[in-house]
Amino acid sequence: MKKTLSFSAILFIIGLGSLNAQDPWKLNAVAIDPANYYGITVANGMIGVVSSPEPFKVKEVVLAGAYDQYGRGRVSNFLRSFNLLNMQIAIDDRNIIAAEVQNMKQELDMQKASFTVSFDYGDKATIQYSYYALRHLPFTVLMDVKITAKKDLNFNTSSVMEAPDALKDVQNYYNEIDRPHVNIGLLTSSAKSPTGKLLMCASNAFIFSEQHGAEPRVIHEMWHNNMHLMKFSKKIKAGTEYSYAVVGSSITSAHHDDPLNEAERLTIFAKLEGRDRLLSFHQNAWNELWKSDIKIEGDDQSQQDVHSMLYHLYSFVREGTDFSPSPMGLSGLGYNGHVFWDTELWMYPALLVLQPKMAKSLVEYRFNRLEAAKKNAFSHGYKGAMFPWESAASGVEETPVWALSGPFEHHITACVGIAAWNYYCVTQDKEWLKEKGWPVLKAVADFWASRVERNGPGKYDIKNVVAADEWAENVDNNAWTNAAAKAVLNYATEAAKIIGTTADTDWLEVAQNIPIQKMENGVTKEHATYKGEGIKQADVNLLSYPLKEVEDPKEVLKDLEYYEKRIPNEGTPAMTQAIFSLLYARLGEGEKAYRFFQEGYLPNLNPPFRVIAETKGGTNPYFATGAGGMIQSVLMGFGGLEITPKGIVQIKSALPKKWKKLTISNVGILKKTFVVQ
Repeated sequence: MKKTLSFSAILFIIGLGSLNAQDPWKLNAVAIDPANYYGITVANGMIGVVSSPEPFKVKEVVLAGAYDQYGRGRVSNFLRSFNLLNMQIAIDDRNIIAAEVQNMKQELDMQKASFTVSFDYGDKATIQYSYYALRHLPFTVLMDVKITAKKDLNFNTSSVMEAPDALKDVQNYYNEIDRPHVNIGLLTSSAKSPTGKLLMCASNAFIFSEQHGAEPRVIHEMWHNNMHLMKFSKKIKAGTEYSYAVVGSSITSAHHDDPLNEAERLTIFAKLEGRDRLLSFHQNAWNELWKSDIKIEGDDQSQQDVHSMLYHLYSFVREGTDFSPSPMGLSGLGYNGHVFWDTELWMYPALLVLQPKMAKSLVEYRFNRLEAAKKNAFSHGYKGAMFPWESAASGVEETPVWALSGPFEHHITACVGIAAWNYYCVTQDKEWLKEKGWPVLKAVADFWASRVERNGPGKYDIKNVVAADEWAENVDNNAWTNAAAKAVLNYATEAAKIIGTTADTDWLEVAQNIPIQKMENGVTKEHATYKGEGIKQADVNLLSYPLKEVEDPKEVLKDLEYYEKRIPNEGTPAMTQAIFSLLYARLGEGEKAYRFFQEGYLPNLNPPFRVIAETKGGTNPYFATGAGGMIQSVLMGFGGLEITPKGIVQIKSALPKKWKKLTISNVGILKKTFVVQ
């Protein structure tokens, strides 16, 4: 029989690994075990770089919006990009290998969005390098290297460009651009995606420091079709330092019509900006983001963990795009990089409250794929727009055919409408509502008006759906689906009034007749045939937040106490406990809220950087969906923030005793600060 650890035992074990990790901004790893290592991501909302336990390696590089069909399920998948930061260093003609380094330390500085590795190489040198996904340059990364000699030595550095296995028709180039004041050597590769749909390109260059005198000679070597490199050599004296950087850009034909030349242009631009300017602009951009922050007094570990959650949400989304994050963001290929309700219901609300301009990219993603959603509705015999359960580049359904969620998990369409309405509520942008919000809301409302089956007053049933609790497949009158449909029909009606147009009167008729069923004990019934079985994740409890379908505190509590007992100890995603925590905080039960807050993510953490997996004991990080849920439990639960048609307000809530003060800064378009103590 499989044994499972108690929650208290899990807390104890996690605590052992974090006794010295209480810095609010820095996550450190010193005893690095490659067999039990889950990489941490440095990203700028466009390009994500995932760390490796090996020196001078990164696990993978992914780009938002870069998809092609290969592998799992005959659907679009995220592509690995060229690994443009991998390096090799040889000291006195001997390559540094992981087994020969001592005192290795890795550190993620969340405030600076930098990943730093340092180690000793015997009695010869101390080496440190940091890399960045530059926040101000969406397609560009930088690695900064410093070698400190303990003895006189000669080192040889190679920047290695290697193509991932899935890419084909790899082409490698090395170009030199000579100018009187600068010589630029460009290491460049291009390749086609598996079906040939995309051209993926990457280029990098060395940046040398003027303080070291004349630039060393750079040599290009071709190893084989999938890998080439550029290198230089240098002699340095004992007690001296030598520093240099590698800057590179990766871009595809999904982002630019001429990605090969553009990759080189972007790299040249970054090289001639220089290391110091690049890092200054990068830091300024992150300083601006961190003005919107959450500060917890009295609980150092929760503070660090909340910063990590926020850092990842900020890293996986970029202002001014129409890209939307997958459940694993830019941390790898999890869930094929597809976009689910995870975005609208779990990640988006926290971003909307703290970074409305970033949140706009997520609603822009849906607006720009509205026509695909309309075609999807047409194919299924409905009106309006039916958004796909899994979405990628084009907005067509990307769920593998063996998963029933594709044809039946229709609540995603209501989630998209709710997100559009909430964007207006927070920003009060009537022009946006008229131009983009209204077309989405109208199409969503038309879908639900055609989706219901009209079986008499109070019986406008929504049959044959996969519930938010995905263990309930092909059920009728699911609580969350029905309530979300009602809500968005009402929101569309209200939006029509605001922009001065006429709503379809049928929308309110439908909303007033969609049933929300109750059991004999007064608890909201999850679906028509629900009989008290275990559930995968929050469903009924979502009617109290983010909706207001169940508002009376006694009813909220009754639903909570019933369904919290129906969540198994393992195998369920992290978001459910976030909702329990949020609702208990609003009910004034701070200690119970804190218990669920901790249960929501602590058992899901993986070493050495406390990255969140989807489930307890899971190995599929980083689960940005869970992070979004937990941040909502802090903002809207403990913090009492509420999105209303007139903007963000604060309602009564309770903190746990351990938290002396909670400060939420730079909230919404008015940049308000909210405090609970």
